[in-house]
Amino acid sequence: MTERMGKGLAKASILWGLLLGLVALLIALYILFLILPPPVPSLVWQYFTSLDVERARRYQMVMRFSSLLAYLAKTGLLLWLWWSGRAAALASGILRLSGQRYFLATGLFFILIWALLKGVAFPFSFYSSFIVQHLWGFSTQTLASWWVDYLKASGIDLLLSGIGTLLFFWATGRWPFSWWAVAGLILAFWMVVETFLWPVVLAPLFNRFEPLKEGPVKSMVVELSQRAGLEVKEVWVMDASRRTTKANAYFTGLGKTKRIVLYDNLLRDYSPEEVEAVVAHEMGHWKKGHIVKGLLWGIVGGFIFFILLYGILRLTAPGEIVPGQPYPPHLLVVILVFVQLISFLAQPVGNALSRRQEVEADRVALELTGNRQAMVELHVHLARRNLQEIAPHAFIEWLTYSHPAPWRRIKDALKEGEGE
Repeated sequence: MTERMGKGLAKASILWGLLLGLVALLIALYILFLILPPPVPSLVWQYFTSLDVERARRYQMVMRFSSLLAYLAKTGLLLWLWWSGRAAALASGILRLSGQRYFLATGLFFILIWALLKGVAFPFSFYSSFIVQHLWGFSTQTLASWWVDYLKASGIDLLLSGIGTLLFFWATGRWPFSWWAVAGLILAFWMVVETFLWPVVLAPLFNRFEPLKEGPVKSMVVELSQRAGLEVKEVWVMDASRRTTKANAYFTGLGKTKRIVLYDNLLRDYSPEEVEAVVAHEMGHWKKGHIVKGLLWGIVGGFIFFILLYGILRLTAPGEIVPGQPYPPHLLVVILVFVQLISFLAQPVGNALSRRQEVEADRVALELTGNRQAMVELHVHLARRNLQEIAPHAFIEWLTYSHPAPWRRIKDALKEGEGE
């Protein structure tokens, strides 16, 4: 038994070393390509000035380094808690204080770790979402309003992730050899419920939504939906201008909660042709079933994650896992380290799937509108106003972009137009 445990721990050390090494390599390349100016395709200069390109690059560099530092701070804290033995000591102390009541202690330990992670990430979150947005002229939000949003989002996160953590540790005791399947099923159920409820329960906690009023835009939506063969009953306008000058739109929900949401500043600041291109793009997501496909990919990814987690935990803590008993609370820190590393390494896969869906939606939009010029103008306008990096390095796009870079979307729109 001791020899088997020793071999398991050796395998675990190799696996953790590989994960950390791969993440470190990707981060090093990420920093390198953030600093080095990327080559700019000649197409860019037909629509953007050198000032447009440089301003967007500087803004995005600030945002990306802030995000990276937050990630490193949280990952570093978790590794220190694990490797120093502080996590085990804290969990043991909380168990004693709670009178050995396992689930009470696990809940309290979770709250402590959650608060520590929030604390180390807070400076970066505040800097990137409030200070930087004001410095670059995007934010229309007051400090008080920012705090309200932050506290609401944090409260929801604490509640939902706390429930998820307790369910997870309960499952490890109830199904010691198959908890990964139960956890995958619970996550799948929650993903479906969240997608269904988000537009009607969670989103209204942060913004006000009103049905699109009768007028030219509503008539255009009806016409587009008829062309697409879709029954679009729900188009809502969100009061995004209370927080930002950035424009956007999105498709969300399932079943009866399925809807297209347009930012109010999109309707205010963009031409009717550009708005039509946006609506047609969101109908492309609808027509192609991208929400359901995204859910299915997410569910598959969830099961793969829990299978990998099951394997690495059994190798990492063989002497601490007792069949029939829930995992020790301090393993939460090990689990969170694994989440940090795997989520970083899985970025290219999720982003590649997302970019493919965006390309498909753009193609449907061009089929519905037949107006490639409006599509080009939309991407130019969005990139310029939102300071999207127009032509990032290919590695940065591969690793972190959920949408194709603006210059690629412009090129694709022109190519689709030539094929007509």
